[in-house]
Amino acid sequence: MEEPGFWEDPEKSTKIVQLAKNLKDTVQGYKDLEQQYEDIGVMIEMGNEENDLSLVPEVEQMMTEFKDKLEAMRISTLLSGEYDSHNAILKLNAGAGGTESCDWCGMLYRMFCRWAEKRGFQTEVLDYLDGDEAGIKSVTIQINGINAYGYLKSEKGVHRLVRISPFNAAGKRQTSFVSCDVMPDIEEDLDVEINEEELRIDTYRSSGAGGQHINKTSSAIRITHLPTGIVVQCQNERSQFQNKDKAMQMLKAKLYMLKQQENAEKLSGIRGDVTEIGWGNQIRSYVLQPYTMVKDHRTNAETGNVNNVLDGSLDQFMYAYLRWLSTGAKASENTPD
Repeated sequence: MEEPGFWEDPEKSTKIVQLAKNLKDTVQGYKDLEQQYEDIGVMIEMGNEENDLSLVPEVEQMMTEFKDKLEAMRISTLLSGEYDSHNAILKLNAGAGGTESCDWCGMLYRMFCRWAEKRGFQTEVLDYLDGDEAGIKSVTIQINGINAYGYLKSEKGVHRLVRISPFNAAGKRQTSFVSCDVMPDIEEDLDVEINEEELRIDTYRSSGAGGQHINKTSSAIRITHLPTGIVVQCQNERSQFQNKDKAMQMLKAKLYMLKQQENAEKLSGIRGDVTEIGWGNQIRSYVLQPYTMVKDHRTNAETGNVNNVLDGSLDQFMYAYLRWLSTGAKASENTPD
């Protein structure tokens, strides 16, 4: 029997259309840069010929936009990992700090949602647990967009906040922590063997902020992989079976990425330790008092505009991380004096 044509498979046809659009956008982006470069040259020639200094601010603005777009395109070439082009599943867990950390978890949730919105990506809440008094204890979201995982893999680790806590009656400075885990949304069937006897599967009632994206029936699924301690949860789907399928898909992806990491560590002779969500393990610090600064401790990238970062402007840190991965050089080492 003759196999169905390629375009008769909806999943494959959607992927090829998406890939074609990607390639078209990349080519168009290059053409736009080329045109911008020519326009800047024309403006400079006009200014020189007419000795018109009033064109200088406009040329400077054009140069800034050109450099920003060129840097973004250059960074996109570093997204060459096996799953960099995939959608991402991001999980936030409040750590040391009680109510303050739950509030911090809510702030980070908003930050990542705003970042996704600015890039035109779609977000979907897979699991959500409110804090006891305020904020969020844990939340899992899927972020759908080209290269979502490639960019968001820079966010994996512990995020530290230092501020005067609104929950502290004495008005003292407080430090709190939230862990961020990121993995690619791998749709294809992975070659990962899972022994059913090594799983603990719990069902519970869905919870969250309400709205159409949260199902209120007792169909939520939590799967614990006993040998590794990995826990995955899903409550977004309409039925218990759909939630279980999505949770199993997440578990397989997590185990697959863990196996890849262990193989890489064996080859490089590096031993990876499981770290607590607390002091000394943070990848990035967000300081609101006594001064304002966000600093990434892996790349040394930093900015004093904390509000801008918390509003979703994360590209500076993501780009620095991708450069660091490709060259091993920290941000300060890439910046000319």
